[in-house]
Amino acid sequence: MKRVLSLALVIILIVSTLAGCGNSSGTGSTEGTQATSSAPGTTTAGSPEPVKVEQVYNTVYSGELTTLNYLITASENEFAIASNIVDSLIDYDQFGVIQPALAESWKVSDDGLVWTFNIRKGVKWYTFDGTEYAEVTAQDWVDSMAYVLNSANSSQTAQIAYSVIKNAKEFYDGEIEDFAEVGVKAIDKYTLEYTLINPVPYFLSMLNYVTFFPVNGEFLAESQHRFGTHNSTLLYNGAYILEIYEPQSRRVLVKNENYWDKDKIFIEKINYKYNKEASAVAQELYLRGETSDLVISSAMLDEWMNDPAKKEMVRPGRPSFYTFFFALNFNPKFDAQYNPENWKVAVNNLNFRKSLFHGLNRISTMMTHEPFNPQNRILNTITPFNFVAAEGKDFTELPALAKFTENESFNADEALKFKAAAMSELSGKVTFPVQIVVPYNSGSSANADRAQVLEQQLETLLGKDFIDVVILPYPPTGYLNETRRAGNYALQEVNWGPDYADPQTYIDPFIRGGNYNFPEYTTELDANGINKFDVYESIIEKAKAEVIDITKRYNLFAEAEAYLIENAWVIPFSTGGGGYVSAKTNPFEGPFSPFGVAGLRWKGQKVFDKPMSTEEYYEIRAEWEKNRDEALRNAPKY
Repeated sequence: MKRVLSLALVIILIVSTLAGCGNSSGTGSTEGTQATSSAPGTTTAGSPEPVKVEQVYNTVYSGELTTLNYLITASENEFAIASNIVDSLIDYDQFGVIQPALAESWKVSDDGLVWTFNIRKGVKWYTFDGTEYAEVTAQDWVDSMAYVLNSANSSQTAQIAYSVIKNAKEFYDGEIEDFAEVGVKAIDKYTLEYTLINPVPYFLSMLNYVTFFPVNGEFLAESQHRFGTHNSTLLYNGAYILEIYEPQSRRVLVKNENYWDKDKIFIEKINYKYNKEASAVAQELYLRGETSDLVISSAMLDEWMNDPAKKEMVRPGRPSFYTFFFALNFNPKFDAQYNPENWKVAVNNLNFRKSLFHGLNRISTMMTHEPFNPQNRILNTITPFNFVAAEGKDFTELPALAKFTENESFNADEALKFKAAAMSELSGKVTFPVQIVVPYNSGSSANADRAQVLEQQLETLLGKDFIDVVILPYPPTGYLNETRRAGNYALQEVNWGPDYADPQTYIDPFIRGGNYNFPEYTTELDANGINKFDVYESIIEKAKAEVIDITKRYNLFAEAEAYLIENAWVIPFSTGGGGYVSAKTNPFEGPFSPFGVAGLRWKGQKVFDKPMSTEEYYEIRAEWEKNRDEALRNAPKY
């Protein structure tokens, strides 16, 4: 993508958050905590006097949680609950500055290997009915890590921990049986110590992720396999307690009145109501006042923008640091009727993959979600713009990635050239047309539209003599388990969000044993007869080993990501978030962090008596940017 974004849009990308705009809004009742009525949460001078608004948020959902066990899940849907019921060692404020949370203070050894945290005294664990269970102590992080690193528990985030903690990988693989040899220890009741394999300059930012959340070991042992299967099989030390959990009916978060930082919690109750047709009925429910915010789909956007009253209720959604891309599966497990073995041969041909890479018109695909400015969501790399920088240069503009960042991947002539080469090379080896299984989440009409556009656009350009795109709907609940995690796809739109402040976080899903079962299964060799995945991994290992020269480290990771894209193992697509919403909260009030789960917390947010308008959004954002610049200048150097 050529760098054609306006300065304003670039700034939007800078301030984006994992929470997204749909996570925070409320009702317009007239009692409760003070909130600003005319410009929700505005920080500018001369704000109107606040009015009282009931601090209750209501929403509907169609995708049910598959687990409440935050120590095993890798789903953002489930992080949204976990991040609000359990606190982490550190947190982020509304400007993205690290704040002490369950750790009051910390220090690191001169060699960068040993991190010592002083745990906040007096914080308690509570049961779902608010009964005090135990005090939070350093041992809770030891017990948590022992659970995560027990491979029998199948934690989907274990790799994050064992990539940095001393002897953690060896314990996970069974090479070490004594957990006392792993680099996490409770020195005393309130002192926690992590010992790392190598210095990790971004280690503090990793602590904002569920992998490093605490758990009470006694409760975990009592619960055994039932831990996290119900709200009653969890303990709570965070801002909220999951008071009611009725799958496919409702779930209710209520303010934890004993929370250690309760003065910063304003929304008192969050009601989630299940509706399998949530996307279809959302607008009606919102306009009736039964829900608190609305994601305005492309199908309804024209109506809202052309109605003067409704237009005043619309604001932009904040883009996130989640990135979306199309994954090509080298280890297909889809149904035999779609000939997975045929796909496996085809996908191991570089020209075949490049025909898809250059043949996918991402702007036409994005128009199903963002019809007004689709080009502003398009992304040509996996790591998004403005995530990290080296010596003043954005990661995506480092030499290895610049050629992708600055050019549009869609090129019909190139796609047809690669098609011709692929058909020649694969003649007699595969059956044409090659069936391409593309699953999609049926929870949104935009998803169905996008899948249909992709099918029609690719088949029209590349020809049905070459490919046969088969789109298959799957329900929202358990979608990833049924598709990507099961290897039940050939080409699938997936996404990834950062877990810590380093470009390695965007490489993590594409390593051996990572979240995606590609490209480690490729059989393709490079010009030297070496398996391409081995070449790719060697670059990553060099990057991981460089912990002193950050510029060199970033350039190596850029080289690895460029290799991933150059070989068309993935097709970068877009940033997350964005679009348009109507919401009664201020998206700039909650914690801000491009990585981890802080951005999913309700802490600091309030419900206002009317939705924020687009004009108010830009005014408040400008003030937020000014205040953030000052906050970052004055932030402690950890």
